[in-house]
Amino acid sequence: MDEDKRQPVLELKNITKSFGDNHVLKGFNLQLYEGENLTIMGKSGSGKSVMVKCLVGLLKPDGGSISIRGEDITKMGQKELDILRTEIGFLFQGSALYDSMTVRENLEFPLRRHRDKVEGSEDTEVLVLEALENVGLAKTIDLMPAELSGGMQRRVALARALILKPKILMYDEPTTGLDPITSKEIIELLRNIQEKYKTSSIIITHDVDCARVISNRMILLVDGLNYAEGTYEELLHSEDPQVQAFFKN
Repeated sequence: MDEDKRQPVLELKNITKSFGDNHVLKGFNLQLYEGENLTIMGKSGSGKSVMVKCLVGLLKPDGGSISIRGEDITKMGQKELDILRTEIGFLFQGSALYDSMTVRENLEFPLRRHRDKVEGSEDTEVLVLEALENVGLAKTIDLMPAELSGGMQRRVALARALILKPKILMYDEPTTGLDPITSKEIIELLRNIQEKYKTSSIIITHDVDCARVISNRMILLVDGLNYAEGTYEELLHSEDPQVQAFFKN
């Protein structure tokens, strides 16, 4: 079915956001479809971080609408937003694990916060082990984050993002700070997660190789606007100098 005939699971329409005279988002649009990996690339200061914060309700846009499965989150109260956030898994840049908690406790944290989400399902131990097995780290369950490599920390953070079995996943620079071999392992893991869970994902990245491997579709964000959109191959062969700049080493 053509994309324009499908109902997007997530949609941003004409999002604007300014901080004083600094106009960061100037009418940004995005549609994410079922089972799709959508990559967003943009230089520092292009509006990526602000867009993500608006998307998860940490910032309120000045204008436009943000709909998740047809519901406009810009009109929701805090309680409604908290419920909706259980449908979205987020892998933070740098993993953002709690240093004072074991791997087990890091994964139990979202389960404790959202008990209603897992009521009647498997017990906490089963859910934690399942999530860790999905990223190949079941044996790390009682270790502290400091005892793990950077790549292992990223995997644990991914397990935490998956533990509530969200329909939508957001990855903020999933390969940043990792060596090339570990980066490739993380990229392959993200592909496997999409296939297993049938998730719809947004990947914010500067990593062109990550975008090449994982993207079904890409958006290039320039000065708060969708500058270009298409598949990796379509954008790679664009003759536009600004688009070409994204693919140069």
